[in-house]
Amino acid sequence: MSYILQNVQVALQNRIVPAANVWISEGKIIKIDTEDLSIPEGQYERIDGGGHLLVPGMIDVHIHGANGFDMMDGTEKSIQEVSSACASSGCTSFLATSVSSTLEDLLEMIRSVKRVIGHEVGAKIAGIHLEGPYLNPKRKGMQNEKYLRHPNLEEMNLIFEEAGSLIKMVTIAPELPGGMELISFLKEKGVVIAIAHSDATYEEAKRAFASGASHVTHCFNGMRPIHHRDPGVIVAAFEEKHVSLQAIVDNVHLHPAIIRLMHTLKGPEGMVLITDALQAMGLGDGDYMFGGHHVTVSEGVARLKDGTLASSTVTMNEALRYTVETGIPLIDAVKMASTTPANILGLQQKGTITSGFDADLVLLDDEFKVCWTMVNGQIS
Repeated sequence: MSYILQNVQVALQNRIVPAANVWISEGKIIKIDTEDLSIPEGQYERIDGGGHLLVPGMIDVHIHGANGFDMMDGTEKSIQEVSSACASSGCTSFLATSVSSTLEDLLEMIRSVKRVIGHEVGAKIAGIHLEGPYLNPKRKGMQNEKYLRHPNLEEMNLIFEEAGSLIKMVTIAPELPGGMELISFLKEKGVVIAIAHSDATYEEAKRAFASGASHVTHCFNGMRPIHHRDPGVIVAAFEEKHVSLQAIVDNVHLHPAIIRLMHTLKGPEGMVLITDALQAMGLGDGDYMFGGHHVTVSEGVARLKDGTLASSTVTMNEALRYTVETGIPLIDAVKMASTTPANILGLQQKGTITSGFDADLVLLDDEFKVCWTMVNGQIS
């Protein structure tokens, strides 16, 4: 199907065009122009954007569930529900993200992802993010301690035998025994190596970043905090230009001043918006099971019985709005939601509104609510 999107504001790489037309054909962006052109009847379906904002499809590198479904259920339906929920919130690609579990439960989750790829009802699966199980119990957050263990290359080989190149990101605690060996293993696989749920010192983190780690999962959460005599993972990451940071921008996990600090130090090219959403995303308050824990969501905030934050319920379009509300320029916030995650994952035809790129697009109203989402040139 071919479309021309008319009367839209367009978020390009470095500016917002206040009024433009975007031409779509065979799932690709053909051109962007600002002319009032005569369009031959029957060649293109016209879509009036109502003057709303058109942004590149957002990419969530860290999401666990949605609509009451947890991707660790190991069912195709759970994966599809997340795909659908992502699309409805302006996300066009995502990494199916695990939590620490038994090996068999993880392998079953991987199998369910493999069965869904190519048949997604909404957002496309860009790969798998393994959050654990090689995490430090001291900084476990909501991760279930009974499943946490030291890095095991034999086990990791079994995981890769099942998942192959689908593994795009792995979050680990590098200070654990075998952590540095695991980094070397993952670097050879071309995987994005992330640090979190870690009690690594500044020196340990610097060694990990020098050896191949290049990302920090939900920065500031689930890691040794900054102290002026013990700077930890966060300051080590701030100093390394090649290290990018995830941010859960939901008015809960990070103070607005911290979001602005991260942006000042890393810029939009080094910062990624994520949801880290559990199955309560799209449903709201209530009681849930997540990662083997009872989780209560109250006023949109998910917590364990002891008060520990347990992922989030934020959506990508909400994260984009909250980021702008902290004072981050809109064009930078869009990069953090779309362009930067695409670059980190090597998705060369996604993340920007550019001729020749995939027609993954989202139309947002003045309150950042999703009018519609387009995935590969098809509106969902």
